[in-house]
Amino acid sequence: MFDILWARLQQKHRTIDFPDGPPPALSDRYQGRPAVFPERCEPGCDLCGQVCPTGAIVCNPPGIDLGKCLFCSRCADACPHQAIRFTNDYSMAESVRENLIVGAASRPAGRITATPANRLFRKSLKLRQVSAGGCNACEADTNVLGTVGWDLGRFGIQFVASPRHADGLLITGPVPENMRLALLKTYRAVPEPKVVILVGSCAIAGGPFIDHEEVHNGAGGLLPVDLHIPGCPPSPLTILDGLLRLIGRIS
Repeated sequence: MFDILWARLQQKHRTIDFPDGPPPALSDRYQGRPAVFPERCEPGCDLCGQVCPTGAIVCNPPGIDLGKCLFCSRCADACPHQAIRFTNDYSMAESVRENLIVGAASRPAGRITATPANRLFRKSLKLRQVSAGGCNACEADTNVLGTVGWDLGRFGIQFVASPRHADGLLITGPVPENMRLALLKTYRAVPEPKVVILVGSCAIAGGPFIDHEEVHNGAGGLLPVDLHIPGCPPSPLTILDGLLRLIGRIS
């Protein structure tokens, strides 16, 4: 027993200081919010659009739809003019779906619409996580937030087993037809007022399964959405940043 206590003392405090302190270091390979430089684009060039597997490249004006983006960086690699560059900016969550389109004129990220529900859940937010056909990558990065290093519970945010005990849903996956009814029933079981959070490109727009006949391109067409957290999968830091902005812990 004393060996265990001594080892714990040697480990010291392991929970990150974010958001009161700096965020944890990200991998050198991390692909965050892209930067788009349309002035570098050559007229008629569509190399980035040709290699994008989900059609995330938009034109007039040029930009990238983060809701569809897999953050594979194929577009940046294919562009001979370096008009697209992926940064290490982890803050990408948005309330409004259209605000996920990043271009030269796009505004700063992290615009979360204040609602009475947001203010109500500022001190306590219970979420029912629904894996609607996901590959388990977004689910895994969400579960990381419950570890001692992140300690999501210190913000009053917890995952619960029953939608009856929840304040909202956190949805991952492209929502295949076989999950549609289950998702709608789970949503109806959550008492009002409630929030809906979409995590990952699959839940937002279908991900690599976009427009497949068996999926609904995410939950956006089925439920009212309060928060979109893009990524494939999004980093735990991106998820945490979005959740804290939703409850007003970060402005």
